[in-house]
Amino acid sequence: MDEGRTERGRRGRRVVAYTGVAALVVVGLNFIISALNARRDRSNKNLPGFTVHISLSASQINKLADHIISKSKQAHDLIASIPLEKVTFTNAISPLVRLEADLFPLVQSCIFLKMVAVSDDMRQASAEAERKLDSHFQTCRKREDVYHVVKAFAARGEWITPEAQRFVEHVIRDFERSGVNLDSDKRKELDRLKSEIDDLSLLFIKNLTVDDSFLLFSESELAGMPPEFIKSLEVYENGKMKITLRSHHVSPILEHCKVGSTRKSVAVAHGQRCGKKNLSILEKLVQLRHRFARLLGYSSYADYAIEPRMAGESTRVFEFLEDISAHLTNLATRELNVLKDLKKKEEGDSPFGAEDLRYYMRRAEEQKIDADLGTVKQFFPVSVVLSGIFKIFQDLFSLKFEEVREVDAWHDTVRLFSVIDFSSNELLGYFFLDIFSREGKYSQTCVLALQNGCLSSNGTRQTPVALIISQFPKQVNGNPILLRFTEVVNFFHEFSHVIHHICNRATFSRFSGLRMEADFIEIPSQMLENWCYESIPLKQMSGFYQDITKPIKDELCSSLKRRRDSFSGLKAKQEVLLCLVDQIIHSGENIDIEELLKHLHPKVLLGIPLLEGTNPASCFPRFAIGYEATCYSYIWSEVFAAEIYASKFQDDLLNQHAGLEFRNKVFSPGGSRDPLEIIRDYLGREPSIQPFIESKTRSSVW
Repeated sequence: MDEGRTERGRRGRRVVAYTGVAALVVVGLNFIISALNARRDRSNKNLPGFTVHISLSASQINKLADHIISKSKQAHDLIASIPLEKVTFTNAISPLVRLEADLFPLVQSCIFLKMVAVSDDMRQASAEAERKLDSHFQTCRKREDVYHVVKAFAARGEWITPEAQRFVEHVIRDFERSGVNLDSDKRKELDRLKSEIDDLSLLFIKNLTVDDSFLLFSESELAGMPPEFIKSLEVYENGKMKITLRSHHVSPILEHCKVGSTRKSVAVAHGQRCGKKNLSILEKLVQLRHRFARLLGYSSYADYAIEPRMAGESTRVFEFLEDISAHLTNLATRELNVLKDLKKKEEGDSPFGAEDLRYYMRRAEEQKIDADLGTVKQFFPVSVVLSGIFKIFQDLFSLKFEEVREVDAWHDTVRLFSVIDFSSNELLGYFFLDIFSREGKYSQTCVLALQNGCLSSNGTRQTPVALIISQFPKQVNGNPILLRFTEVVNFFHEFSHVIHHICNRATFSRFSGLRMEADFIEIPSQMLENWCYESIPLKQMSGFYQDITKPIKDELCSSLKRRRDSFSGLKAKQEVLLCLVDQIIHSGENIDIEELLKHLHPKVLLGIPLLEGTNPASCFPRFAIGYEATCYSYIWSEVFAAEIYASKFQDDLLNQHAGLEFRNKVFSPGGSRDPLEIIRDYLGREPSIQPFIESKTRSSVW
């Protein structure tokens, strides 16, 4: 269980993690996108439905943050003043609905600039505004007076629409998850636990960040490593080369080094990082989280974390993971036997270990799959990729994309596109592209919602606006910028999140676009990734860089698909193992994590033992912060995505009827309906894991 494989399992994507106000108003989603030509800017004041501010000065950011806090406090005070016997939807709930709709683009106007602004002053002002807003909204979520008014309304039983009922339920749930229904002493204890959890989580990450452990190897011990990798290493006086325990060294070693003892030494050292120190922190975190959840009335922290998600409860996640693991055992066993045979031919009778998985997967793929990624890259100039993806999404979902040629923005390389319904010519939304590298800009690729699509306080529909951030270099000497195939897939995946956001038709800002259950949000994008592995769409978004009229060849398309499906059973088993460990340790208070891993590792991974002396839990950040008790989310999304793809699109990727139905039934509700209801409605039946299992088994190349 190493960082490199985990990142591979997520196709290199990262989610921008937020807490506090950012968790309330922002969804961060990760993708790589293309480098494009620059456009000059002018005012955006004439753009229909555009209320987000995108060019504030540092002083304006501060003033706007203060204005937001003032308006929010006024609204909450007004609601709190309503006598409980006189509460109605109009005086108690509508003000909260209007407040969220009005404040979302204003909050975003303050905080997104910390990621993209050119000047240090603006970035600092934006970061400070976020801290200030974060503190305010945390206070709002603990207002007992407002909570009692909302609860009083719920108790009246007044008829309201299903979406309004869902809104009220979510508001009450958020209050109660903040401990507002507890007595004073318990609320103080909850705050103390939360503070200690936050401090320990950051310490866990800090320990990994500052860890500077390394190993020394001779050149012969690094046999098989690419020459450019060897040249990049620091050489000591004794001629040995320094291998750090960071992923940029560990991952290549585990994939390319021919020397089994070197792979094992690196894997063991990597799995021992921060050893007892971080393990004791994680054990303490598990105890604190359990006590935190119990104070709030949950049986475990896992149930607390999963309650607001699609899965709903930990028991269901356990059943899901165990079902997936059992169904993939035969496939994974066949795949493992292939790897064991390869190792026997190359290294003799030495036992197969966890350190061998990635190396022999790559060796097997080299022998079976002819897909030179350098050659593949030549077929994906960024301009061709972008125009092809635009066309696919336009045709599939009955949309038009039009560039707004002159736009007021924070930098002159930023571009803006409008999204229009093809049939009615109705404006659906906008998205910004800010994709060129520059100093001070946020270093990862992500998507931010700047404005939610919902009904505004004046009764008109607020237009959704999204922002895509990336760090592509600018064009040099007229040479085309070429994308790696993984970047093409990531771009396609993340662009579908933009379309999901813009095609939303929810009434309330709280349910707009990407603001929905976290284990549902990836399902549409996971499903749409399949277009990147079929010849017809791949040809639409490819063209040889010296002659773009020549798309990628069918044989290369097939090779890319086989590469994706290679060892899918074993890879899924590895993911299930991590998810099970995460669920188990967060389902109790005093789990022996070391013994758990020793037992579970060989049980799930077909007899492969945990590397002696290692404890992945001490060096695996997802358990400590960000994904605690929710690591299952990725494979959960993949399973539901496989069901939708097999049922609706597998036999006809260009099925416009299915695409428009998907837009109307899956994209359109946003978070306004229960996700399982959305999927049942679209499929016309209960979803199943069978298409996922069948896709892995059917597509296996071993």
